[in-house]
Amino acid sequence: MNYLFMLLLTLPSLHAQSQKETAISKSTTYAFDLQGHRGARGLATENTLQAFQKALELGVNTLELDVVVTKDNQVVVSHEPWMNADICLDSDGNAIKKDDEKAFNIYQLTYEEVKAFDCGSKLNPAFPEQELESAYKPLLKEVLNMADSLSKNHGKKIKYNIELKSLPEGDGIYHPKPADFVKLVMEVLQKETKLKRVNLQSFDFRILQELYRSYPEVKLAALVYKSDLETALVDLGFVPEIYSPYFPLVTKKLVSEAHDLGMKVIPWTVNETEQMKTLLKFGVDGLITDYPDRALKLRMKK
Repeated sequence: MNYLFMLLLTLPSLHAQSQKETAISKSTTYAFDLQGHRGARGLATENTLQAFQKALELGVNTLELDVVVTKDNQVVVSHEPWMNADICLDSDGNAIKKDDEKAFNIYQLTYEEVKAFDCGSKLNPAFPEQELESAYKPLLKEVLNMADSLSKNHGKKIKYNIELKSLPEGDGIYHPKPADFVKLVMEVLQKETKLKRVNLQSFDFRILQELYRSYPEVKLAALVYKSDLETALVDLGFVPEIYSPYFPLVTKKLVSEAHDLGMKVIPWTVNETEQMKTLLKFGVDGLITDYPDRALKLRMKK
């Protein structure tokens, strides 16, 4: 039997094996923490009760959200400490000019005034799949209470990843100083939920340092946009429970190094399925995404 004939005989089995390996690759699933970014920003207007409800209905493990503070010291769920012209209408239902948005400073408004703005009806062109519906910026305690109530119906406890929106140059202008900001947030959390279900995150390492000193029982996540791992940890001054970099910064080596230090790696904000697959292959512990529906098919069923 000559070599060519033997090769022809083996081709069908080789093809079948290749198909099998492809099928296995396509069906690979992972155990990871699926976090709905600002609820489910790709599907409903960000940081609204509707967005959080959508994320819960899809089956996320964790709600990711942002908090700011009002003039009357209420902790409000909002990404910016002002009314973002891209997503909000003023109290009369009129569009806000982009150049004027920072004049609607949440830290200079009472919560009653904040609640009068509609931050759910305006289409954000970056997210054409959003279902639009009139919505206000909710209090943190409202989100916690709603999510706890809905998650009980599904027989599981939802977790919370909460970012405190702060920058050194914003102290006293757009938010309180770190110690006061942290105290206000912790008062809500201690009253409304179990701290073991919460981690707090920030790009402002002063916030994390204050939490580390004053509330050592709280899990912390270091949000990183540009820094490498070593620089970030030196700047922070301690090793947090979670390292949360911008997803293009993540490599297999970074994940391994973070794991060696006892940290989980949960990158942000990952929206494309192929990007998700790559990061999961690297061994990340979770994904923060605007589209939790896209990540569901990659999650291992329990």
